[in-house]
Amino acid sequence: QVQFVESGGGLVQPGGSLRLSCAASGIIFSRYAMGWYRQAPGKQRELVARISSGVTGYANSDKGRFTISRDNAKSTVYLQMNSLKPEDTALYYCNTDPITFDDYWGRGTQVTVSS
Repeated sequence: QVQFVESGGGLVQPGGSLRLSCAASGIIFSRYAMGWYRQAPGKQRELVARISSGVTGYANSDKGRFTISRDNAKSTVYLQMNSLKPEDTALYYCNTDPITFDDYWGRGTQVTVSS
């Protein structure tokens, strides 16, 4: 069964850092480009960053602050977030990019940036 398990979120002050992890199972992880998504209250889910075979891409608002990486041996994708801003507050999820497993979203990990 396909499963995505996100972790690493928390409460952090503006300017702080967090490292998110997402462990995937039930898929041949190395075959998929992976993405980190976030959804803030009252807003649509948006793609934050993506990674395929060593190629990364970021939303304009995150360029230079976020770094996505992956470990295919561990079927895990990471998101290093630096210089966090209050507007980064959201529930963060991972899935493939483009979204292949729309019925298998994980619970997400909450990131709250506040002083």
